[in-house]
Amino acid sequence: MQLRYAFRLYPDTGQRMALAMAFGCARVVFNDAVRAREDARQAGEPFPSAGQLSKELITRAKQTQARSWLGDVSAVVLQQSLRDVEAAYRNFFASLKGARKGARVGAPRFKSRKDNRQSIRFTANARWSITPAGRLHLPKIGEVKVKWSRSLPATPTSVTVIKDAAGRYFASFVIDTDPAADAARMPGSGQVVGIDLGLTHFAVLSDGRKIDSPRFLRRAEKKLKKAQRDLSRKQKGSKNRTKARLKVARAYAQVADARREFHHQLSTRLIRENQAIGVEDLAVKGLARTRLAKSVLDAGWAQFVHMLEYKAVRYGRTLVKIGRFEPTSQVCSACGVKDGPKPLHVREWTCAACGAVHDRDHNAAKNVKRAAGLAVTACGAQVRPGSVPAQRDETGSHGFSPQPRAA
Repeated sequence: MQLRYAFRLYPDTGQRMALAMAFGCARVVFNDAVRAREDARQAGEPFPSAGQLSKELITRAKQTQARSWLGDVSAVVLQQSLRDVEAAYRNFFASLKGARKGARVGAPRFKSRKDNRQSIRFTANARWSITPAGRLHLPKIGEVKVKWSRSLPATPTSVTVIKDAAGRYFASFVIDTDPAADAARMPGSGQVVGIDLGLTHFAVLSDGRKIDSPRFLRRAEKKLKKAQRDLSRKQKGSKNRTKARLKVARAYAQVADARREFHHQLSTRLIRENQAIGVEDLAVKGLARTRLAKSVLDAGWAQFVHMLEYKAVRYGRTLVKIGRFEPTSQVCSACGVKDGPKPLHVREWTCAACGAVHDRDHNAAKNVKRAAGLAVTACGAQVRPGSVPAQRDETGSHGFSPQPRAA
């Protein structure tokens, strides 16, 4: 299984200029490749192959006066930009044919130099490395300072350098995890838990525990409104507007980082304690179009369930998604009688059949647990993780010193 480990980078002024050059060259090659394929499509000709694009847009382009500056950056960065174009077109055609899961993907579009997020990727043949001093050596950029929050568990296969909307730099390493080490880290557990996600409480567990909703966005609204108001008063194109935009982006980044950290800690704890977890498959997109949209998106249910998914695969746990139309709030968890739908303001109810008094959310979590337990009994718990694409970085303990390894 592959995971991404992200660490904060602190490039100096010269390195920032070199990174900006690399971002720009990668963007130009990407746009040239999209233009070449679009021209071929409009002319009714076959799409140029990856080899033809590499020869025309990189090798020969470096020899021209108009594109000679492409030689100032690592060739691997430019090659990986072409790979991104190929992957984008593969996903587009697979989506058209219905072979790709998820929402439909559009055709690749041109990248803009005004995009707030920029990235470049270095593979092993780029000869990047981690120095004995703990710095990240990148070809034609130099040794960049890294803030290590923990050690890398294995030798990375590639590193992606990212500049986000808040102007922060990150190095994202792709790591192949060791199944034996994962099994030793989290031994098997015989527990099964059901989770009812909500807004009053972020999660109510079948054992009665209630996890409060942090409401990160709601708590930061006053600060965000002030930053947005200051931005709206700045003249477009001015340096002050650029500074104000960065303040807004950093404020939103703090909210997103806090929410992600909360999701990571809670999902890891649940995975460690339980062998099987049941959770409702909520229609987040539909709920995001209601009057509760801000609260729903602030909770971040989809991100949390996604973390449970890949961590369950990694550590040999079983995650069972209960259908969104399952009447978990209408069925008595004591006798199993369906008592009918209830408005949202009804938080407690008494079963007409057996007289049991239920907390609405706790009762739903119990029903989710029962459904998850039946699914595990019928299908069997997952033993070892399979092949899963690289996921987003996990939360880590701060204060670890790096263990440099050559890539």
